[in-house]
Amino acid sequence: MNPAEPLPAASLLQLIWLASPALPVGGFSYSEGLEAAVERAGVATESIASDWLSDQLGLSLARGDLAVIAQAIAAWRAGDLSRIRQLNDWVLQTRETSELRAQAEQMGRSLVEWLRNHEGASASHTAACAALPPTYPIAFALAASPTSAGVRDCLLAYAFGWAENMVQAALKSVPLGQSAGQRILARLSREIPPAVEAAMALTDAARQAFSPMLAILSSQHETQYSRLFRS
Repeated sequence: MNPAEPLPAASLLQLIWLASPALPVGGFSYSEGLEAAVERAGVATESIASDWLSDQLGLSLARGDLAVIAQAIAAWRAGDLSRIRQLNDWVLQTRETSELRAQAEQMGRSLVEWLRNHEGASASHTAACAALPPTYPIAFALAASPTSAGVRDCLLAYAFGWAENMVQAALKSVPLGQSAGQRILARLSREIPPAVEAAMALTDAARQAFSPMLAILSSQHETQYSRLFRS
């Protein structure tokens, strides 16, 4: 699609739908280590929570999931199932805790089930995705691939959906008020476009998922005594 052309309404609405926290994949039920960070790493104010999520966007999401999705969309559109399996395996192999892996697998399964009941992805691609079994970035790429949207727009939608879920996690676990949440979301919205551009430029060799503090906190969250979010 020519970047100068407006995105067709059907494709725009599909991306908004995929980014919505109301999508029945369970994204709202995970804190991705943030709840443990509140208890153990001093994430106790709006400013610290904002910095934490900003770092997670740049150091984790952009270098891992967003880069995978960019490559997976191209692979789904080309029907390159071998490449899809390779990318899916990479996601599974680089999830550093059982909690993070379980999240990727559960959300991936849920999105594939959603796709079975909606027009868009071909039945053969949906079946191939289900057989992997799929991680969420790979399933999201499949859901976005039939649209007329460019890869950049698909990544913007994914990143904003992630940001909304994480801000809601911060509101509940820090806790913060709605206005604070909107300020954090505004900051992340400014930082998402350059994060997407960086992700699109990454090669396989440059893609990574090395976030040791996040992995430690995710591991601690698995046995945290009192928690609101799934582990």
